[in-house]
Amino acid sequence: MADKDKPGTAWKVAPSEYIAARQKDYGIPKEPLSVYVPMRDGCRLAVDVYLPQRKDATPGEKFPAILIFTPYYRRFSLSEPGVEPTPNAAKYRDAFVPCGYALVVIDVRGTGASFGTRDSMRSPNERDDSYEVAEWVAGQQWCDGNLGATGISYLGAAACFLASTGHPSVKAIAPLFAVSDIYSEQLYPGGLLSKIWMTSYDELMIALDHDRRDLLPSFPYFADPRFAGPQPVDEDKDGALVREAVAQHRENFKLADLGREWFYRDSAAAHDPKLTTKACSPYGYVDGIKPDVAILSVSGWCDGAGYVNGSVTRFLSLPNPQWLLFGPWDHGARTNVSPWRGAPVPEFALMGELVRFFDRFLMRRKNGFEDEAKVHYFSPHGETWHADDQWPPRAKERTLHARPDGSLGESAPEGRIEHQVSFTTTTGMSTRYERLGTANIIDYYPDWTERSAGMVQFETVPLERPLGVAGHVVAHLKVASSQPDAALFIYLSEVEADGRARYITEGMLRLLHRKLGVAPRDYRTSWPYRTFDRADAKLMIPGEAEEVVLALLPVAWTLSAGSRLRISISGADAQHYPQVPHGRPPRLTFMTGGPDGTRFVIPVREG
Repeated sequence: MADKDKPGTAWKVAPSEYIAARQKDYGIPKEPLSVYVPMRDGCRLAVDVYLPQRKDATPGEKFPAILIFTPYYRRFSLSEPGVEPTPNAAKYRDAFVPCGYALVVIDVRGTGASFGTRDSMRSPNERDDSYEVAEWVAGQQWCDGNLGATGISYLGAAACFLASTGHPSVKAIAPLFAVSDIYSEQLYPGGLLSKIWMTSYDELMIALDHDRRDLLPSFPYFADPRFAGPQPVDEDKDGALVREAVAQHRENFKLADLGREWFYRDSAAAHDPKLTTKACSPYGYVDGIKPDVAILSVSGWCDGAGYVNGSVTRFLSLPNPQWLLFGPWDHGARTNVSPWRGAPVPEFALMGELVRFFDRFLMRRKNGFEDEAKVHYFSPHGETWHADDQWPPRAKERTLHARPDGSLGESAPEGRIEHQVSFTTTTGMSTRYERLGTANIIDYYPDWTERSAGMVQFETVPLERPLGVAGHVVAHLKVASSQPDAALFIYLSEVEADGRARYITEGMLRLLHRKLGVAPRDYRTSWPYRTFDRADAKLMIPGEAEEVVLALLPVAWTLSAGSRLRISISGADAQHYPQVPHGRPPRLTFMTGGPDGTRFVIPVREG
């Protein structure tokens, strides 16, 4: 089955229906207008503007504008024609401009053809720049004063940055696959350093920021040999300015160096006590978003190590008119991750949903968008879209207790299960993490049956009827460690009748960070919250059992009748996270039985 929005009744007007019926009166210019826009400190940002074209245009016609802030080149120069020069923004140009929107694409400071240097991941300087760019766009003679912003990943977080400046022209944003907190959702999920981010990101940015075309073939998104560096702006006829800008980029920060100074969530860069992960995260500025700014957040069940949590906390923390859309997608919706899909390429009309959203809140069209459900989500194996007015969805909690024999049930006898951690354990190289390193994954977790075999396993009996899971599975582990620190990785799987295991989702935690806290107002959660602050970090007493609570990443999934629900636990994921503790693989003991024994709370979807 495909992820199409039809058949089904999740929408009153399906996105595919809306975009098919939407009148498209304008053409796309062959080339954008391209200029430098000066910032407050003299730094010049390269900006491309795509204006709607038509022969019978009204003199002085004005358009709402969609802004795209990217560190991945607003446009490539080409050594020869035949390839799309705007891989980051082409889909938005082709969707919005024919519908009467101006599209504005910006190389953020220290990237592409823009001048300056980057001093951190999503620097506060970039947030300040976004206000000035919005001011410039709103003041152009072709702009009607209504601005929106969207984009995937970094671009989506930049849209949140723009809204948080409080610029009066910003009316709507659609952050796609975008984090709210770079500490827990990106760099240190569960308090564990993400090796993918600390290595692959720097390699990509060196290739782009330093104009190292010899390195680009390693990254599928940018591997075309006809890409020839950042496109100069129109005034830069001989490319001298872009060469000067690229020379400045060689002074950009390195995430692998700076990121390790942020070991705790409240850690600051040694050279600047104000430079924390919160200062570089959209959630740190939610108070600046005007309450009338409409927000559509989009993510997928295999979206990195916590990006979907960013969408959820944004939805829960702000009083704004908001909508959530979660599909069977990886980071950026490049792949439909459902094993039961019809084709690997998603078929959902995402651009149709975005056009309808911005039509309502930038063009003020009465198209019924606000009458749709607040939440839409797709359930793999059921292969069905669902609608709800809340997150988490309406569900009944079912508690399954771990038993010493490896089964799961409504109760459990007292007992203990020993597990010697092996630091060679890995989930492989076709996981939710590789996409963050720009790998082109088509089949996710194809060898999960074998990969998970050496982990601690707890299973239900075969299900008598289909079981719908929707939300966060929460693990309550009564666990002891032979070492004062350890890592826990918990996986949810469906084991089909033939014994094949299907990966569903996972959660992770460094035991150093096991203390729970109260979610702050700017980062509301639908899962047990922890600060990850230095003051709350505490080593375990070796051999002494404690209750440790952690949530798995949210998901919707329908297990078939005859399948079994499986929980797997490991103490390592060698490809993606460091050893904890280094060179000392711990022995873990899980206690069962009684009201506080190891157990798992499953959100079972109603209906």
